[in-house]
Amino acid sequence: MTKINIMALRHSAFYSPLLICIAGGFLKKQGLEPHYEVATPEKTVPDSIRNGSIHLAQSAVATSFAELESGKECDIVHFAQINERDGFFIAARHPEDNFNWQQLVGKKVLVDHFFQPMAMFRYALHKEGVDEKTINIIDAGNVDEIDRAFRQGQGDYVHQQGPAPQQMEKEGIAHVVAAVGDAVGPVAFSSLCASREWLETDMAQTFMQAYREARAYAISAPAGEIARQEAGFFPDIDLDVLTATIATYQKLGCWTPHAEITHDAYENLLNVFMYSGLISKRHDYQLCVSTPPDSPSA
Repeated sequence: MTKINIMALRHSAFYSPLLICIAGGFLKKQGLEPHYEVATPEKTVPDSIRNGSIHLAQSAVATSFAELESGKECDIVHFAQINERDGFFIAARHPEDNFNWQQLVGKKVLVDHFFQPMAMFRYALHKEGVDEKTINIIDAGNVDEIDRAFRQGQGDYVHQQGPAPQQMEKEGIAHVVAAVGDAVGPVAFSSLCASREWLETDMAQTFMQAYREARAYAISAPAGEIARQEAGFFPDIDLDVLTATIATYQKLGCWTPHAEITHDAYENLLNVFMYSGLISKRHDYQLCVSTPPDSPSA
């Protein structure tokens, strides 16, 4: 077995195509022994790729924009998509069967302020015709702090990735009322990235074969089957909650059959970031996106 080191910028059931690639034995079948870890402020995705301690990472195409805005060339590129839709949900304090985004007006909403989730939330408000100035948007901190704050009674609504709001729903604390992905539409959300040099290796080709198989499995397999294999990644989440979350992501169409990051999805990402003023121009696709290493054009 050859060891392959994989890092995640964030950890969620939203990234199941990658997680099942590890937990479902798809990498081992190709002779790769995976090591998985989550990035920290002290050990970041870019630093870890550049110093060679990891081979590839779960990240987002939008992480390249800061470099492009400063006029630098991207030495780390995104070569395959994980999700082609936003994976965050809006959960309410009380059940709302006929939720409309206008119901957020005048309410306190705990919003994940990390750069991409925040940009997507703002764009979703725009698409739904809601003026963000009419909402009391609260920054409660990181994902754990947001969850804790809502559990302690802060806010009328909360903005989280699955399975966090689904777990609170089971406990009777929150009720999922909307998916941000439905408002934003197809977009280059989360992706796999690596150095240009690694993408030319045999390991990259082998990884991609395993990932394509795992991706197809994540789309088509029963959610409960996937959840049982991934359960070790989520020790604090009930199995039925994890199952329901995976089923929801399958239904939302987050995991499409193609692994390539499409031009259309990238263009919508530019729409999101232009709207929020986080980029000053529409950066060319090829500056930060590459074809998968097993593609004929790679």
